[in-house]
Amino acid sequence: MRQDELSLETYKQAREFLRIGNRAAKRAQEENRKKGIPNVYSFNGHIYYELPNGELTRENPYEEKK
Repeated sequence: MRQDELSLETYKQAREFLRIGNRAAKRAQEENRKKGIPNVYSFNGHIYYELPNGELTRENPYEEKK
């Protein structure tokens, strides 16, 4: 086996970790929405906020207005 190839067992374990992580992230996002907390995402080096009403913005909702 080449050094950069994964064994079938390692591949299955990695897939299971990914499934668990994705499920946890989805649950956390739903919980944030229910509590009115913005979800924060990074895409192409930019930070985006998903507001509780579903709107996406690049404005930080936590910054105090001057």
